[in-house]
Parts: sequence; structure tokens; C-alpha cells
Amino acid sequence: MSRVEQPSRRALLAAAVAAAAVAGGAIPAVAQSAPGAGPDAGGGADPDRAGARPVDYHAWTTYGDWRRGTVSGARPVAGARPGVVIGAPAGTTDYTDPHTGTTAAWEYATWTSPVHRLTVPATEVIASWNAHTPAGTWIQVELKGTYSDGTDTPWYVMGRWAAGDGERDIRRTSVDDQSDGRSSVWTDTFSVDDASTGLRLVSYRLRLTLHRRPGTRTTPTVWRLGAMGSDVPDRFTVPASAPRHAGELRVPRYSQEIHKGQYPEYDNGGEAWCSPTSSQMIIEYWGGRLTEEQLAWVDPSYADPQVCHAARYTYDYQYAGCGNWPFNAAYAATFEGLQGVVTRLGSLADLETLIAAGIPAITSQSFLEEELTGAGYGTSGHLMTVVGFTAEGDVIANDPASDDNDAVRRVYRRREWENIWLRTKRYNASGKVVSGTGGVCYLYFPAHPSPRQRKALAAVGVR
Repeated sequence: MSRVEQPSRRALLAAAVAAAAVAGGAIPAVAQSAPGAGPDAGGGADPDRAGARPVDYHAWTTYGDWRRGTVSGARPVAGARPGVVIGAPAGTTDYTDPHTGTTAAWEYATWTSPVHRLTVPATEVIASWNAHTPAGTWIQVELKGTYSDGTDTPWYVMGRWAAGDGERDIRRTSVDDQSDGRSSVWTDTFSVDDASTGLRLVSYRLRLTLHRRPGTRTTPTVWRLGAMGSDVPDRFTVPASAPRHAGELRVPRYSQEIHKGQYPEYDNGGEAWCSPTSSQMIIEYWGGRLTEEQLAWVDPSYADPQVCHAARYTYDYQYAGCGNWPFNAAYAATFEGLQGVVTRLGSLADLETLIAAGIPAITSQSFLEEELTGAGYGTSGHLMTVVGFTAEGDVIANDPASDDNDAVRRVYRRREWENIWLRTKRYNASGKVVSGTGGVCYLYFPAHPSPRQRKALAAVGVR
């Protein structure tokens, strides 16, 4: 995101939903706060949910998981990293790429998950996946849910994705204008249109469609498919947390700002590349490297060409930006030995747990310049990489919205930082109520985590 306080497309859409609830004079049914919190925290405390995690992340990753799905032309495969592939295709379908105008035939196979009943009836769901898609293959991920009144959503497309963007590939894309009048998909996020009605999503299935060029034996392989459902309380402020862990991880530091104006076809250039720049930092922390051949397309006069590469290969041609959350996680998982998920965390204690286990995290937040001391900018949506905590508990972040790589390491005040990250409501520069991200986080970690890493991930709801 750029340094100025300008709305991203996701922020505008989410703000419209929030504004509708405010205009109607309704306080969302989930509004609550910590005991003793002020009136701007969003309502009274709910003792029945005190301490409950308002997030349910669930994924299918094991051979047993893949065997429990319903297949049509797909088959599970075992091995060090189990997955699902095309077996005998279920049929052939035509797809017209809206971004190239090209119509082509594709063989396809499907895998449909069992029903997952959410431990937290959700107002929002974000799917994410890890896959290998050789040239001439791609995948589509869909979600169908059941509401708390027993009715069902349609099948919503949560993404059409290919790792590449060559002549044999589709253009990776989200799908606009999906709604049944009760819920909608905003780029990468399923959202109940009016949470104040009490309507929630109580369960869902995911459907995976694997595609390949007819007559070939090439297949995509999907290793992880999951979704995060959440019902985060509406709040302008969050309770303060006490420091628990101090330490800093050695994560590479990259500035998005040094790429300003480069490759404007990808979201107007580097000033908007906070998401892929953050992704590349953590990918390289885990040892992920791009080859000279992969980077050959980048102007050799540009520093850190891998950041340009990350922007290109996370770009969502419908959203017209590099900030599609699951597309970033999927990009990270194209590097050998890595996996990535999109979830929500509930506190800085969750981040401290991860940092203590050696796992950095990418967080999404929005704020006015005066709300985050030392930032020097305001934004309606920006990604940073959290790499540690000081002895006083302040947040050490690699902030890509910095003038150069040397300036990327920042220390932000704990109380300010946790509030701009975890709140769901805020006032923008015009004084209007708009949405906050409510703790959204990308987590990238080894395909085979250590016992300590597995324990930390499980503590924040990721398995």
C-alpha cells in the first residue's frame, strides 16, 4: 500500500458493508469488549465467550484427508507431501479468460471436501491453498456454506489460480459480483452482508477443480486446502496485553519504495507492493531463492529483482493488485519446502508464541499517521513483517514502506501497534467509520515443521 491515506479496493468494499450497519443504527450482534473496556470497544462483554478464540482455521493436508473427500476424476497421492492430482479426467470444459479474451478447452477433475462445521459460526471466511501448477495447468477453489437458518449459499469462486502467467497459463484472478443477497465475496473474502441480523455461516465445503491442457499427462498437485472462518467482535479498541517474549529473528529487509514506478502494470509499481515485498522477506528467511533464469525478465538495473518477481506472480488481474491474501500464501508455497496459510490471530501473545518458535508473520493493518508513532504515513491497508519484540514488549517490524532497505527495521509502540492490527472499526482521515482487518495474518512455515514449530502453530489454531 502506498504511504498516503488512500483506500484500497478491499477497504472500500468492506467499508461499504460497515457503513451500512452504522447507517441503520444497528450494533452487530457479535459486538462485545473486554470487561471494563470503554464504550468505543463495541459493546458489553459476553462472559460465555470470554477467552474464546473467535477464529476457526481448518485444512486438509494428509493422505487420509484427501481420501475422505469426494472425487470426480481426481485421486489422492501419498508421499512426503500428500496431495490430490488429476487421475482420469472427469471431462472437458471451455474457459474464456476474461483478461486475455482467449477461449480454450481444459480437461478437469474435482475434489470436494467433507462438510466442516465451524467451531465459530462465522461472518467471514477466507480460503487459502498450496499447490504446484506446471505450465498448462491451473486450479479453481470454491466454497459452499450453510447459514445458521439452515439454508445454503451458492458455490462461490474463491480464486482461479496458476503459479505462472505464460501463454499456456490462465491469468490468476478473483471473481467479482458474487452474491446471493445475504453474503458476498469481496475479492478473497466471503462476508455475511449484514452481521447485525445474527446470520452466520455454520459450516462449509470446499471444492477444488484441477485443470490441464487436453491430451497431456501434466497435472496440478494440491498439498493444502483450507479456510479460516471468523466472527471477530466489532471494536474500535482492544484490551492491552502484557509482554511475554523478547527476541528478534534475522529476516531479510526489503523496501517497496525503491521500486516506485517499476512495472506499473502490476498495481502501479512498487509503492503498492507491501504484500509481495513482505512475502519475499519471509520466503528468503526460510531459504527460498529465485534463480537467475527466473529473474531474467527483470530490468538488470533494478535492485532486489526478486521483489519485482514477487509482485508479478502474486498479481490478481481482477483485483488489479498484488494484495490478494491467498494468492500471496500460494506464491510462498511455490518455493520448495514451504507452505503458507491465511488466518487471523487474536493477540500479540499469539505473535510472541510464533516468534519464540522462529516463525515470523505478515500482518495487515490500517491507521492514521498519528495512530502509529514513527511510521510517518497513514494507510487504509498495509502489510508488515513482524520479526520480534523488544525487552519492553514493543513490536519489531520489517516495514516495507521505508525509503530504503536500511530503514526497513522499525520498532513500534506495543499498545499502538496491537490496536491498529486487531481492531475491526476505525475512523479514517475524513472522520468516517471504516473497517479494520481484525488480526489478519499470513503465516509461512516449513512443509515439515519442527516439533517446537508445530506446537506454536497449533497454539494459534494452525495444523
